[in-house]
Amino acid sequence: MLPRSADVSFLTFSLLFAVPIPVRTTVACVPGPAAFHIRQARDDDAEAIRTIYNHEVEFETSTFDLVPRTLEAQRQWIAARSGAFSAIVAVDSTDTVVGFGALSEYKDRAAYKTTVEDSVYVNRSLGRHGVGRLLLMTLLDQAEASGFHSVIARIEASSASSRGLHESCGFRLVGIEREIGRKFGRWLDVAHMQCLLHERASRA
Repeated sequence: MLPRSADVSFLTFSLLFAVPIPVRTTVACVPGPAAFHIRQARDDDAEAIRTIYNHEVEFETSTFDLVPRTLEAQRQWIAARSGAFSAIVAVDSTDTVVGFGALSEYKDRAAYKTTVEDSVYVNRSLGRHGVGRLLLMTLLDQAEASGFHSVIARIEASSASSRGLHESCGFRLVGIEREIGRKFGRWLDVAHMQCLLHERASRA
């Protein structure tokens, strides 16, 4: 689901968000001229991000949102995010946005502050081109540099592609919530996957 605006005022972890965010750049994901890189999202990316996201709202189950996002709401979403929770975009050689992602607080109670949740969305025409992996690996780098302990992904359980992406980046399935959502007239399960960042570092 699309991340919530994060409240990063919790004092115990206030220093975490001063850490510079690592950004993976100029990475070729497929042979030939198609190369993508990551940068932070800007206000003028709002329409492209909104277009990608609203396709998922209207036609897919990757988000449980039911109402398409307005341009102004998308601009506010970008503006509200900073530090470890800054939105990132994947762009092609013409700086066209082909995907986006962000970290958000997993839950707002204090003991959860060491865990964040990832969200990654990619233009459907570029599936299997490595864009999702590039975004997710950048978010994991971002979480690790910011001092977080684990990253959670909540994925509509029938999405083999999203589950496979997360597994390839070090996530493990930790549980299934049965019939927790309803969209397009059917019940949806949610798979919970988790990446413990210290384990990721030990595998590197």
